[in-house]
Amino acid sequence: MRTLSQLVEYRRSLVQDSVDLSNKITAALKNYYPQVLEWFKEKDTYIFCDFIQKWPSLTAVKKARKQTLLDFFESHNSHYSTVNNARLDSIKNSMPLTLDEGVIVPNQILVEVLITQFKVLLKGIEKLDKAIKSAHKAQQDKKIFDSLPGAGPQLAPRLLVAFGSNRARYNDAAELQKYAGIAPIIERSGQKMWTHWRYSCPTFLRQTFVEWAGFSIRYSFWAKAYYEQQKAKGKPHNSIIRSLAFKWIRIVFRCWKTNTPYDESTYLAALKRRGSPLLKFAINS
Repeated sequence: MRTLSQLVEYRRSLVQDSVDLSNKITAALKNYYPQVLEWFKEKDTYIFCDFIQKWPSLTAVKKARKQTLLDFFESHNSHYSTVNNARLDSIKNSMPLTLDEGVIVPNQILVEVLITQFKVLLKGIEKLDKAIKSAHKAQQDKKIFDSLPGAGPQLAPRLLVAFGSNRARYNDAAELQKYAGIAPIIERSGQKMWTHWRYSCPTFLRQTFVEWAGFSIRYSFWAKAYYEQQKAKGKPHNSIIRSLAFKWIRIVFRCWKTNTPYDESTYLAALKRRGSPLLKFAINS
């Protein structure tokens, strides 16, 4: 468990590094070679990195033969002919943003340096992914966290670490909600009362719950309904996600305590028995 805990935290840190690096690469490419950003929507891929290393400028890629480009796409498992043909057409018809060597040369060198670093990061994240998968597979509670909507191979191990294996650590869900910084703090002074974010808490733990709550909207019927319900009330996105994380902790805590995988139909049936207004909102909307 300690190994898994360190692995998932290191992975999240490297992912953030890759995002920062990707932003730097994007900014530099916009100065002299913005077309490549349209040809490859996802930047954290080897095809994007290898393409730029092989053709670091529009001038360079315009000299490439059509078959050479097609072979490159095929070798990187890009088999969609419509996508590849659109790239070829764009390469043929694109005009350079600038011909000023004072702009092109320094930015091209910077991109080449950053791309090398970026590929190292991608390989490092892949290595961590393999180690995380192995450590997660060894955990007895794996089935609980794999059952959570939208958790997937990245967030399921993080959620497992968030709860841990010691069932006696928390007496109830509220203790975890407070410890993770998800439960808000209510302060009073005289006749005034206000609510604010918890500032003192394990940042990575809170980040784990908030990130997963955001993903769960795509995969959980009730989570999506809750999001839409709160949005209709005028609540801001971040506040809704934090409130959703608060609810999810209570649900998963019960699964964790009883060693029971989450089942969406079971939870929806429970909401129906309680006459939850959430289901009525989902049906009416």
